[in-house]
Amino acid sequence: MRLTKTLTASALALCVTATGVQAETELELARFFGSCDDAGTDVSAAVGEACIIQTIINAYSAEDNGVTIETLPTDWGNYYDQLKAMYAGNSAPDVHVIHKSSIAEFASLGALMPLQEDDLRAAGINPDDWVDRARDAVTYDGQMYAIPMDIHANLWHINLDIMAEAGLVNDAGEPILPSSPEELMAHAKQVKDATGKDYLTADFAQFPIGVRMVLAMLWQQDSNVFSGDEATVNTPEAQRAVETIVGLFDAGYADPNLNYNDSQQAFLEGDAAIQINGTWMVDIYDSETRNNDSALASYYVADYPQLFDEAATWADSHTWALPVTLQSEPEKYEAALGFLAWLNDHNVDWARTGHLAVRQSVLDSAEYQNLAHRDEYSNTVNIARDNPPAARYSAIQDVLNRELQSIWLQGKGIEEALADAEREINRLL
Repeated sequence: MRLTKTLTASALALCVTATGVQAETELELARFFGSCDDAGTDVSAAVGEACIIQTIINAYSAEDNGVTIETLPTDWGNYYDQLKAMYAGNSAPDVHVIHKSSIAEFASLGALMPLQEDDLRAAGINPDDWVDRARDAVTYDGQMYAIPMDIHANLWHINLDIMAEAGLVNDAGEPILPSSPEELMAHAKQVKDATGKDYLTADFAQFPIGVRMVLAMLWQQDSNVFSGDEATVNTPEAQRAVETIVGLFDAGYADPNLNYNDSQQAFLEGDAAIQINGTWMVDIYDSETRNNDSALASYYVADYPQLFDEAATWADSHTWALPVTLQSEPEKYEAALGFLAWLNDHNVDWARTGHLAVRQSVLDSAEYQNLAHRDEYSNTVNIARDNPPAARYSAIQDVLNRELQSIWLQGKGIEEALADAEREINRLL
């Protein structure tokens, strides 16, 4: 689905300047993050990713700016398949969210509009305010293809009451976390013996949370699943990472059969001391502590612990991109830039989800620094890691997810599964 080249920056800028935003310009927007049926326009009242983003969108449509936004129904699990189908059918949305890890795939196909800094600045977006990691996230092959919205990463979400019952809370009221695979197993046994609860829960049976855990432990050993055009999956480092997870399952300290929703429920119902999940759950779990019926009364958020030689955790970024076809629709292009500026202006509101802000001015603000639990995982931004850009990354992740699940759900040998994954990833690369 290679598309035509974009207009030059100067020609496109002339079209935008001369035309202006027409009244009642309608933008189609594609996003994931889940549904929020009661989203209004008061951003300060929204909780969780779905309601915060939809409220930001609704608030923009409610402004007297001549632009309305239609949010297209898209499911997180099938989002990229739907987005690819829309591009292939020449019906791409006018604005859509895209992960940093997927920009290389779409940009390499010529699907995304390269964004010019002059146009962004004219719309009220200052790229100089983005932190370097965020600027890098939206850049592929030397060209900017999106605006960054966050840096999100895996964290350890902790039920302090369970940890305290197991004697794993220090005098300052902070959880005591493991610093090696051996200590991880010892702590897990301590929780199980003292409380009968699982040590940790995560989605090991559906989405690639398990992949992200393995990646973190690979990076902690200065390893990776691929380098350039060569896969490096079947390695001693990968075997140690997988063995660490499988050891929890074999000892009965974690359940490999839980999907994403079930793993959340296990944590919320007090069946596990720790849930491994992303920054996007901080706001939701924090709100649960004010629910008298919730088993999560005392909640703490921690950086992913260092189990090997160096600290690291999986991370990605949510960004917003435009289709290259907007080059022939200057009114929509200008309207889309106005909306992107609105999103950029609401970076601190989006950060209330738990995500890390991408604007230095927001990071320096008291409003951001006073967000709930922010100081508990402040080092995450320093240990956040990801894979290098790869046009086939989504397929590579699918291979890893399938092979890892074959280990803990079907009993496939670790070395056999890693070898099969390495062979298939080499083919993709």
